[in-house]
Amino acid sequence: MKSNIIKIATILPAILLFASPAFAQGAPPATPIDGGLSLLLIAGGAYGAKKIYEKRK
Repeated sequence: MKSNIIKIATILPAILLFASPAFAQGAPPATPIDGGLSLLLIAGGAYGAKKIYEKRK
Protein backbone atom coordinates (compact mmCIF):
# COMPACT_ATOMS: atom_id res chain seq x y z
CA MET A 1 0.00 0.00 0.00
CA LYS A 2 2.78 2.39 0.88
CA SER A 3 4.58 1.75 -2.42
CA ASN A 4 1.41 2.69 -4.34
CA ILE A 5 1.20 5.98 -2.49
CA ILE A 6 4.84 6.72 -3.26
CA LYS A 7 4.31 5.91 -6.95
CA ILE A 8 1.27 8.18 -7.13
CA ALA A 9 3.09 10.97 -5.28
CA THR A 10 5.95 10.88 -7.80
CA ILE A 11 3.94 10.43 -11.00
CA LEU A 12 1.06 12.85 -10.32
CA PRO A 13 3.17 16.06 -10.21
CA ALA A 14 4.86 15.08 -13.48
CA ILE A 15 1.50 14.52 -15.17
CA LEU A 16 0.16 17.85 -13.91
CA LEU A 17 3.34 19.63 -15.00
CA PHE A 18 3.10 18.36 -18.57
CA ALA A 19 -0.69 18.64 -18.87
CA SER A 20 -1.01 22.25 -17.73
CA PRO A 21 0.13 23.82 -21.05
CA ALA A 22 -2.65 21.91 -22.82
CA PHE A 23 -5.28 23.84 -20.84
CA ALA A 24 -3.74 27.23 -21.60
CA GLN A 25 -4.98 27.38 -25.18
CA GLY A 26 -8.43 28.87 -24.59
CA ALA A 27 -11.49 28.74 -26.82
CA PRO A 28 -11.99 30.67 -30.06
CA PRO A 29 -14.22 33.75 -29.66
CA ALA A 30 -17.24 32.32 -31.54
CA THR A 31 -17.43 28.93 -29.81
CA PRO A 32 -21.02 28.05 -28.84
CA ILE A 33 -20.80 26.44 -25.41
CA ASP A 34 -24.32 26.91 -24.07
CA GLY A 35 -26.26 24.42 -26.22
CA GLY A 36 -24.08 21.37 -25.73
CA LEU A 37 -23.36 22.13 -22.10
CA SER A 38 -27.06 22.46 -21.31
CA LEU A 39 -27.79 19.10 -22.92
CA LEU A 40 -24.99 17.44 -20.96
CA LEU A 41 -26.24 18.90 -17.69
CA ILE A 42 -29.80 17.77 -18.38
CA ALA A 43 -28.65 14.29 -19.36
CA GLY A 44 -26.46 14.03 -16.26
CA GLY A 45 -29.31 15.14 -14.01
CA ALA A 46 -31.68 12.64 -15.58
CA TYR A 47 -29.14 9.84 -15.22
CA GLY A 48 -28.52 10.75 -11.58
CA ALA A 49 -32.25 10.87 -10.85
CA LYS A 50 -32.68 7.46 -12.47
CA LYS A 51 -29.89 5.98 -10.34
CA ILE A 52 -31.36 7.45 -7.15
CA TYR A 53 -34.80 6.11 -8.09
CA GLU A 54 -33.37 2.64 -8.76
CA LYS A 55 -31.43 2.65 -5.50
CA ARG A 56 -34.50 3.55 -3.42
CA LYS A 57 -36.70 1.00 -5.22
